[in-house]
Amino acid sequence: MIAWPLTKRPAIEYEDSCNSTCPRTVGATMTAADRPPDVVEQFRLAEALVSERRPLEALRELAPVLDAEPNAPSVQLLAGRAYLQSAQLNRAEEAFLRVLDHNPSDHYARFALGRTLQRQSRLDEARAQLAMAAAMNPTPEYQEALNEVRMRIGRR
Repeated sequence: MIAWPLTKRPAIEYEDSCNSTCPRTVGATMTAADRPPDVVEQFRLAEALVSERRPLEALRELAPVLDAEPNAPSVQLLAGRAYLQSAQLNRAEEAFLRVLDHNPSDHYARFALGRTLQRQSRLDEARAQLAMAAAMNPTPEYQEALNEVRMRIGRR
């Protein structure tokens, strides 16, 4: 099994999460011959693309990585982020659930799942996930997301 690089997990706004080894300029003119042959490099390239808010390109780069390591939590988390950015909400939900199957205490996966459910207007489910994420890691961002969902539920 490949040990995937762990990077800082950004907020849903997807601030730059790459460390200094990630490619910084990923041109749209990249050819197949220019693509990294190694799946770890493809993973890093996909990370860079997600942080550049280019989720469809990231998913193309991530496809062979998903084939090589479909159960790796970091791969599923990155795929989930790309799916969420590209509004493929059912796929994002599945990816985040796979991460949580592997590690139920992953607060970021719970937060991202909560945001995914919120975008699907599944507010009660979103509230539960966001509440767990905020309890595990009480950051202002998690609290704000939870409060936003609570307010939407209260307006029903």
